[in-house]
Amino acid sequence: MARNRSDSATYLAGQLAKGFARALQVRAAKLGFSAGQLPILIELWNEEGLTQKQLLDRVDIEQATMANTLSRMERDGLIERRPHPTDRRAQLVYLTGKARDMKDEALSAADEADQALFAGFRRFEKELMLEYIRWAVDNARKL
Repeated sequence: MARNRSDSATYLAGQLAKGFARALQVRAAKLGFSAGQLPILIELWNEEGLTQKQLLDRVDIEQATMANTLSRMERDGLIERRPHPTDRRAQLVYLTGKARDMKDEALSAADEADQALFAGFRRFEKELMLEYIRWAVDNARKL
């Protein structure tokens, strides 16, 4: 058991997540999106016309969070929902021109946030750290 916060993986992981979110949020706000919207934007930049359920499976967040985030993105002019051609209950999510146009700048903002967090790391240290983080995330998904 960790005797202090700096020995707790749970605490450190939370601090790392908050740090990344803060670093990205500052950059994202200037472009018109939030840090929490980036994973959804990335999925839609890769493939538009997904249902909310498909996005939910790919982004791995809670259903209520996804619904609220999509509503905010629609309100902010980043996405539009269209009726599903064969399932009356489902809607397909598409990016607007505004969201398509911000892709390069948004991905650059995420890269800048990564660089800020890994400042002072050598390349192999960053790669090793990312591998450890992926490993821990995979373990967390099994809980």
